[in-house]
Amino acid sequence: MTVIITVAVVLVAVALLALMLSVRVVQQYERGVVFRLGRLQDGVRLPGLTFIAPVVDRLRKVNVQVITMSVPAQDGITEDNVSVRVDAVVYFRVVDAVKATVNVQNYPFAVSQVAQTSLRSVIGRADLDALLSQRDRLNTELTAIIDGPTESPWGVKVERVELKDVALPETMKRSMSRQAEAERERRARVITADGEFQASTKLAQAAATMAADPAALQLRLLQTVVEVAAEKNSTLVMPVPVELLRFFDRLGPGPEGIGLAHTSARTPRLDPRPTAAPVNPTSPATLPTEEPEPAR
Repeated sequence: MTVIITVAVVLVAVALLALMLSVRVVQQYERGVVFRLGRLQDGVRLPGLTFIAPVVDRLRKVNVQVITMSVPAQDGITEDNVSVRVDAVVYFRVVDAVKATVNVQNYPFAVSQVAQTSLRSVIGRADLDALLSQRDRLNTELTAIIDGPTESPWGVKVERVELKDVALPETMKRSMSRQAEAERERRARVITADGEFQASTKLAQAAATMAADPAALQLRLLQTVVEVAAEKNSTLVMPVPVELLRFFDRLGPGPEGIGLAHTSARTPRLDPRPTAAPVNPTSPATLPTEEPEPAR
């Protein structure tokens, strides 16, 4: 009786141990691959509670979450012979747990090596302007290049590849700064010249309008005086009236002026009051004479 009880206890203990060894839990973000005596079993164990044969079966869990991996910075020469240093980020996940377990030993390391070589090849085929301004196109190209040898044979899907940083030499940075500065100076000069052209056009139109109406020039003169007086300066500069310049122009020699030789010796007095009748300076001066009285 004692022997029977001992055997029963041993059997129960073995059964409990076997049950503990056969029960496995697969998480929601995992997939289970079962090997029986080193041979792959059909099917993939889905998330939840699963059972395997103790001792003979081995369960390997594969994470199917998206993995973010940083690609080390790669030195390369662009198509236009510029040395750059580019690093990137790769986002990938396992879509086939069996292939990722059987066909490749360490799929994260394998994806990293493929990403480095692909990044170097893309740098060599692109120029500097494309690396700086067309990153979306390069990201798409890198994704297609890396995903080609990894998805079908390894069961790893490359979701996305992004270039992080493009490091340029200091000499190239200075050259690009000078180029940008020269371009901005060119635009500033073009804008200034365009403004001067438009201003000269408007000034020509204003001059034509003032020439048609001489009173407009006097109004402009008064407006200039008002603008100068608004500055509250201690000295007020008054422009010479145009009529006074015309008066001196008439006094000067020429076909229209009366000439200094025909004028009297003394300086003419500018009388603001109007005269009854204008005197022609070119005709000889005639003095009024009294009529002789008739003889008696």
